[in-house]
Amino acid sequence: MSGPHDLLVRFTFGHPERAAAELRAALPAHVVSQVDWASLRREPGSVVDVELRETESDLLFSARLSGGRPVLFYVLLEHQSSVDGWMALRMLRYVVRQLEHWRQEHPGSGLLPVIIPLVLYHGPGGGWSAPRRVEELFDVPSEGEESERWRALVPRFEYRVDDLTAERAEALMARPGPPLVRLALLALRYGRTKELAERLPGWAALLEQLQAAPGGLEELSAVFHYLLMVGDEEAQAATVGMLKSVVGAQRAEEWMPTWSEKHFEQGRQQGKAEGRAEYLLRILAARGVPVDDQSRQRIMSCTDMATLDLWFERALKATRLSEVLGDLAQ
Repeated sequence: MSGPHDLLVRFTFGHPERAAAELRAALPAHVVSQVDWASLRREPGSVVDVELRETESDLLFSARLSGGRPVLFYVLLEHQSSVDGWMALRMLRYVVRQLEHWRQEHPGSGLLPVIIPLVLYHGPGGGWSAPRRVEELFDVPSEGEESERWRALVPRFEYRVDDLTAERAEALMARPGPPLVRLALLALRYGRTKELAERLPGWAALLEQLQAAPGGLEELSAVFHYLLMVGDEEAQAATVGMLKSVVGAQRAEEWMPTWSEKHFEQGRQQGKAEGRAEYLLRILAARGVPVDDQSRQRIMSCTDMATLDLWFERALKATRLSEVLGDLAQ
């Protein structure tokens, strides 16, 4: 079952518009300016090693550059409290897996798309200190020019880091994007720290802004649920007090008795549906059945397991998308 970090991250950044806000804040300006952000979409599949899924989660997005070239964004959310010094090697492995999968889905392409890896880190144990280039992990001679000659022989690869622990609260609150994105970043940054209780009052305006937005109550619920799950007793008491001031004491009391059970069950069901949708898309790709963007979004957003199971059975023998989705594919 997914943990609280994974649930909040996927709820927040699984949506392309909210993912775009994070990517635009974390990537270099020359990349941001060339991406057609309207084309951004989430791709299925996780490549995180099974034994590490409790400490990290990942999301893959695709988009088009201004000239039409494809570009991939691989976002790894690091949840553990300590920094992994081997992250460059792990990230390289994950990126290669994604590219191998892309080749399987695009057998006619002679070139690979650019893939930009990003680590989003919010561990309470301090700032990010691991090497960001894989060539730094090799034990090469370190004498002057000889060192550079040796480094030219080893693989070169670099990932970017959005280190939330190095960001001030004011900077996170000032980032562009929907209120949920800024609140999720604040929650990830301070949710497991002793500072949460004193920080919460400063979020009041942003919380009220989120509550007033369409779908705001559900989004507000996700943020408060996360804070209640990861905070200590003092943080939990402060979170409940802030919750009551934002939504009212009565609604807060109605929410809390079933909070954990409700949201973890939702997370479990969402995870099962996403997994089935991802396998469905992979079967269609393996059978050479093209899937347009509208149909892909319909598959990925479907949460009804009976419908997904029906589509899954049809996909095993289908040669056209219409044989799987019926009148949904035009």
